[in-house]
Amino acid sequence: MSKLKQLESFVSIAQRGSLTAAAHAEGVAPAIMGRRLDALEERLGVKLLLRTTRRITLTHEGSAFLEDCQRILADLANAEASVSAGGIKASGHLRTTAPAGFGRRHVAPLVPQFQALHPEVTISLNLSDRVVDLAAEGFDCAVRVGDMPDSSLVSVRMADNRRLCVAAPAFLARHGTPQTPADLLRLSCLTLSSDASQTRGWAFRSQPGDATGVTYLKPAGPLDCSDGQVLHDWCLAGYGIAWRSTWEVEADIAAGRLVPLLEDYAAPPNGIYAVFPQRKHLPLRVRLWIEHLKQHFGSPEFWKVPAAS
Repeated sequence: MSKLKQLESFVSIAQRGSLTAAAHAEGVAPAIMGRRLDALEERLGVKLLLRTTRRITLTHEGSAFLEDCQRILADLANAEASVSAGGIKASGHLRTTAPAGFGRRHVAPLVPQFQALHPEVTISLNLSDRVVDLAAEGFDCAVRVGDMPDSSLVSVRMADNRRLCVAAPAFLARHGTPQTPADLLRLSCLTLSSDASQTRGWAFRSQPGDATGVTYLKPAGPLDCSDGQVLHDWCLAGYGIAWRSTWEVEADIAAGRLVPLLEDYAAPPNGIYAVFPQRKHLPLRVRLWIEHLKQHFGSPEFWKVPAAS
């Protein structure tokens, strides 16, 4: 007798609360469902269901085993769907989150594209620069930029993220151009005040061209803000030096509005990640969303700055 058939029968009986109802749903005699359940309990050596003439109830062991069986059967259905052209369609509600600035520019445009590909999925996108607790707040997936701290989350690296110092030409004309990272300590720098970001400071190579050594500085200045877009705007206005991601400042550098600084000291890139809670059963809609992000973020064309008109 198939072990899988035993599991399917057990789940059906437990969910319907009746051998007869489970047998009717499958189109077999109740005696067949009873034999499958007996064989499963004998093989496991535990009682899963207590049967009387009036009702069926789960034992403590049966209740715990039911959760595992439901997860196994759901994983199997998702695995079959992922390789079957006519398989189960993704459905349900997807809750995803991303950093505000990056999310507006690079995640939000991908959301309606994904929904058009999977019309039975509804999507909520949360944009926030704080580190969202996915499990506690009910999110399926997050896009995160930067170093990944150790956690219970599973992370998938989708692209590199390079950071560098920039300043407006007017600021450099007034205050001079830093030649080493240490020079930043005497200049006005625009820092992110969020406790959840840049906790180690700005990252630089220890020496120009050093492929391994990285050092961290915590510059300061008269202005800080928890919103990265505000820091970007202040930098453009000439209020100080900012440490920003290339995806945010490439267009301004190309147009001459910002000047890259200390490029020889730029630290190796960190990553752009999709993260999700560590669990065995990942819904099909979440797996397809992560693949959608990887497909776009993994393409060099996606990151190209549009030519100036």
